[in-house]
Amino acid sequence: MSQSHPHRVAIYPGSFDPLTNGHVDIIERGARIFDSIIVAILANVEKKPLFSEKERVSIIREVFKGKDNVQVETFEGLLVDYAQRKKASVLVRGLRAVSDFEYEFQMALMNRHLAPGLETVFMMPAEQYTYISSRLIKEVFMLGGEVEGLVPPIVEDKLRAKQAGKKRRK
Repeated sequence: MSQSHPHRVAIYPGSFDPLTNGHVDIIERGARIFDSIIVAILANVEKKPLFSEKERVSIIREVFKGKDNVQVETFEGLLVDYAQRKKASVLVRGLRAVSDFEYEFQMALMNRHLAPGLETVFMMPAEQYTYISSRLIKEVFMLGGEVEGLVPPIVEDKLRAKQAGKKRRK
């Protein structure tokens, strides 16, 4: 590797519960821009996730199998500390709408305060995915709505399996 082009590692953090096609779009585009992108699943004990960390790692790895520059990991604690351990220079964040901007802007400025060399890059998902969020996907699916085309097929299969498991327990 030459000095003029160090290996650029980006981190795309989130809960990915579940992974949506908006996430997939941003990961694929990030993988083209950066030498490697780490999909970093935040281990958040506060949230009650639909999918366990292990399930989310497995799903994302399956969706991106064959893409050597996409890695999937979990992390705890401050994102900037994790980024430093991974020698990442960039954080990738998705912006769907103006409503996301204020929170993301505050986070980016705090991260810059904590780690001045760490840049935040905002990416917008493809237009057809701008209105979807993991929370909305879960709500729509659990109420019987159709999510085909909004999540990868493996996610749809796993959602159906979770739903079937809940029905069996009732």
